[in-house]
Amino acid sequence: MFSRRIIHIDMDAFFASVEQRDHPEWRDKPLVVGGQSRRGVVAAASYEARRFGVHSAMPGFMAKQKCPHLIFAPHRFGVYKEISNEVRHIFSDYTDLIEPLSIDEAYLDVTKTTVDGRTATSIAEEIRARIFKETLLTCSAGVSYCKFLAKLGSDFNKPNGLTVIRPNQAQAFLDALPIEKFFGVGRVTARKLHLNGFQTGADLRQCSEERLRNLFGRFGGHLYMIARGLDERPVQVSRVRKSVGMERTFFEDLSATNELESKLDELLPKFYERLEKANFKGRTLTLKVKTTAFQIITRSISVKEGFPTHDAIRLAAFELLHKNRGAFVSIRLMGLSMSNELSNKAPKSRPQALSMKESKKQFITHQQLELAFA
Repeated sequence: MFSRRIIHIDMDAFFASVEQRDHPEWRDKPLVVGGQSRRGVVAAASYEARRFGVHSAMPGFMAKQKCPHLIFAPHRFGVYKEISNEVRHIFSDYTDLIEPLSIDEAYLDVTKTTVDGRTATSIAEEIRARIFKETLLTCSAGVSYCKFLAKLGSDFNKPNGLTVIRPNQAQAFLDALPIEKFFGVGRVTARKLHLNGFQTGADLRQCSEERLRNLFGRFGGHLYMIARGLDERPVQVSRVRKSVGMERTFFEDLSATNELESKLDELLPKFYERLEKANFKGRTLTLKVKTTAFQIITRSISVKEGFPTHDAIRLAAFELLHKNRGAFVSIRLMGLSMSNELSNKAPKSRPQALSMKESKKQFITHQQLELAFA
């Protein structure tokens, strides 16, 4: 267990930070995502709002009472999901062992990535820098040898912080930690722990496992282990892969067509490598660009029998770029993804002809594959 290198990444006030990023007039002001009616609920609160005691899951009217000048922003879950996918693409540049906990946080096992001499700390720092560069959003990270400590670390120095808990530091860190800061200890459990004389991790560690189990059942056994920094849970990749992709943010905005073509050619070899590593063959190729105004534009081509060669993928990617060149002036990000995985099972019936939404003109590869824009 002590040989593992686990990173936990948690986006800072994610929904609220996205709204402040996209609305400059709301920056540095108390803001929540949610409704302010009696039935409205706060989905996320900015750090400025939290200073007034406003927090997620609070009724909107109560949040308004605590902060009369509070800004209420309607949710845009499609935008949040898109940014979450961008962040997930960054993670995949460092490891395949990614366990999402929610739309804004995940565990990464980078043990194999560190065998070339890199440290988990340097990887976490690079990931945080890339997330800020590519999304203009901050995140906090925890680095340790197990999931429990990595999660504690990401929460310890928020926002925009990095906390590393090494094996020789873990016990002192846990002993000094207030009991309500232990991940998994809610208000009810914390109250019961306080009533039984537990204030810090040191108090927990001095208690027998038998007593903890008598007080809290199975959870008591969990408390006994984590108070000693013992957590053998692996990072579990339970999500079925639905697509493979990659994207890059550029140091300077690109507008000239020859620059866009050059960057696309630079992107393709890494994309081929990703597809081969995942053994992923799909029917749909998608080109994504992000404009300098942070507008996301995606265009896709679907092929009934998939893309048999790298040349076929390249031809389709350049067709997407050229067909949709008029949709944007300049961009700061470009990406490619493959989805709609080919099944090994024979189709039960002949598939319907694909519709062409972006253009009525058929696009034919050198192998005469019929493509359709979607």
